[in-house]
Amino acid sequence: MQLFFQPELTKDSTQCSFDKEESRHIVKVLRKKQGDELLITNGNGFMFTAEIALADVKHCIANIIKTDAYKKPNYHLHLAVAPTKMNDRYEWFLEKATEIGISEITPIICEHSERKVVKEERLEKVLQSAMKQSLQAFIPKLNPAIAFKEFIEQHFTGQKFIAHCEETDKKSLKQQIKTEEDILILIGPEGDFSVKEIETALQQGFIPVTLGQTRLRTETAALVACHSVVFANE
Repeated sequence: MQLFFQPELTKDSTQCSFDKEESRHIVKVLRKKQGDELLITNGNGFMFTAEIALADVKHCIANIIKTDAYKKPNYHLHLAVAPTKMNDRYEWFLEKATEIGISEITPIICEHSERKVVKEERLEKVLQSAMKQSLQAFIPKLNPAIAFKEFIEQHFTGQKFIAHCEETDKKSLKQQIKTEEDILILIGPEGDFSVKEIETALQQGFIPVTLGQTRLRTETAALVACHSVVFANE
């Protein structure tokens, strides 16, 4: 069954209205009619089974007949990833990480970043699409892009890692992961973090880690880190 996204729904909602674009998709494209069932999520842990009451191409309305609540994972995975030079690579990372089960993403602008502008609206749509495609009840939180220097000065709880390519003493991420704990991992741009940025992260208590024996692209490294944490917590 196809999943629809309506963030305004709450656990007490009894009816769901769709905008013109979504209504047209339901009625015109999917050919849904009155009495047909829809599966809807608010992206905040609730799944709603609804029955179409008005199959109008401009304003589709469905009555909620069942509400299911899902628990969040017992850990919070936050990846701070530098935007890639090509937008489609970053979007690919967001799509796949959402399917796997990431909790939060922050685009960080680093010294070596070739792209310093992030279109949040476009990225939000990618997250929504991936959440619906993978039938998930939670949508990852996307934070506004922020400079590395500002981001690193914030207070974070749980484990903190920075993955980089410098030839220094680093631990294996998979051996450092503690299950059922919040985790923040920093992933740099195509040109990697600068030496100064790495030193700053270490001073803030971040543990330097490696993601494997080969040199990975930014989006690949981010996805490997995401999967490693999710897999360890299964």
